[in-house]
Formats: sequence, structure tokens, C-alpha cells
Amino acid sequence: MISAFLPPDFNPQRPVALIAGQGIYPVLVSQAIRRAGVPLRLIAFDEETRADLVDSFPAAERRTIQVGQLGKMLDALEDFKAGYALMAGQITPRRLFRGLHPDLKAARILMSLKRRNAETIFGAIADEIEKIGVNLLDARSFIDDQLAAPGCMTGKKFPIDEDYVAHGVQIAKESARLDIGQGCVVRKGTVLAVEAFEGTDAMIRRAGEFKTDEALFVKTVKARQDYRFDVPCFGLKTLETMREAEIKAAALEAGRVILIDKPAVVAQAKSWGIHLLGFE
Repeated sequence: MISAFLPPDFNPQRPVALIAGQGIYPVLVSQAIRRAGVPLRLIAFDEETRADLVDSFPAAERRTIQVGQLGKMLDALEDFKAGYALMAGQITPRRLFRGLHPDLKAARILMSLKRRNAETIFGAIADEIEKIGVNLLDARSFIDDQLAAPGCMTGKKFPIDEDYVAHGVQIAKESARLDIGQGCVVRKGTVLAVEAFEGTDAMIRRAGEFKTDEALFVKTVKARQDYRFDVPCFGLKTLETMREAEIKAAALEAGRVILIDKPAVVAQAKSWGIHLLGFE
């Protein structure tokens, strides 16, 4: 099996178009797809996608567009004769509201949305992709080995009491249910911070302004998470932020949170004395 997250009728002969945002996550996905021997194409975003990823594709197998050019994205998918598309990597959140360059296709969709947030915008884009016969894949596809695993991934007994972990998970889940954010920081049954539009790292820095011994960062997902475009990630940048905030423990939902470059993240966490737990 190539990946547990691919559809049962996945055809490895048909090209996958990687719609690539920021960071190393799309790079890891592209490497995994190539290792699987599946034909791969790239749709990159100007000022977002890493240049080295773009350069790794022949000119005929890549397109670079501006954020908001949905019509050009759909044209590229059709030109590539893509059977599948996969979204990987974040787009700068503020660019969804300022710095957006919507073409006519995107403008019509934006006008039709009663609520404009990342979920509604990307959900509408996903619908348009599927309308042209391209199957938008679960963003965890091909990178099963990068997901949080059950238990203490850093190899030692997790230092936070089970009751406090359960409290943190409850707060994070409720926050996600209300569409506020997907993370929180708690300490001994007290909520220090809840993630909102500012993102994970800013939330952790905020929590670091309080007493952080025995503090716990929790990352979860929504009950109805759309894994086609919204998979929570945990990487070296967030680990560094935890270190600066002196938060020494994180609980990540197993099978649902991606550890970006997992071997490097786990090794660095061990060296800094940060404990990583996968909860179910």
C-alpha cells in the first residue's frame, strides 16, 4: 500500500498535481510521491513556494501563479491531465484577505461566500477542483511516516499528569469545535492561551509570558476536519518557539497532526528536553 490515506481506487499511473505553499512540507510530499513512482506535477505560488522545489521540476511540469488566480490553477490542472491534486504547505494567512490577486473565477467565488475564512475559501477552491474531474487528495497522503504516533515519541515517560493532559485535550477540542483554533497551552488545569487567527507560534509566545513549569501545548483537529486542505502541522519552528517560551511538553493528536521532518523534530526535541506525546 502506497498510503493509507489514498482513495481505494487510486490510479498510480495518473499524475498528481502538488499545489505547494510555504516551507519544507511540500518538499517532503514531493519526495514521497516521487519515491512511490507516481507522476508528479507542480503548481507553485509566487512569493510563497520554495524556489528549490520549483527548480526541481522541468518547466513543462510546473506552473507558478499568484495567490488567488483560481482560473489559472484550474487551467494548469487540465493542461497537466492531472487525475489528482494535493495541497501541501501554508499560504500566508493575511494574504487571504490582503494581497490577494483574485481572477474572475476567484472573485465570483469570494462574492458568493457569506463567511470568509481559510476554511470557507479553501473549501470553495476544493469544490472547483473536483468539478473539473480532479480528485483532491487527503493532504496526509504519501507521508504516513510523518504523522504523530501514539505514546511518548521522545522515548521517556511523559512528564504531565494524565488528568492535565485530558484537560488540555478537552480545551483544544472545544476550541476547534467552535472554529477558534486547533491548539492551546494549559498548566495544571488552567488555560494559559488558546490559538486563534494569530497562529500557533504567536499563541505559544503569549503563553510563555506566564509561569510555564509543567505547561503543556496541545494540538488537535476539528471533529469534521477537511483533510484535503487543512492538516495541523508541528515542526522545528514551533519546537524552537516552545523552547524560547520554556514550555517543555506537547501533546499532538496521533494520526492527524503532521510532524514536518519527523526524525529531525523528534531528535531536536530530545536534545532540548522537550517531550512529545501522541494522544488518541
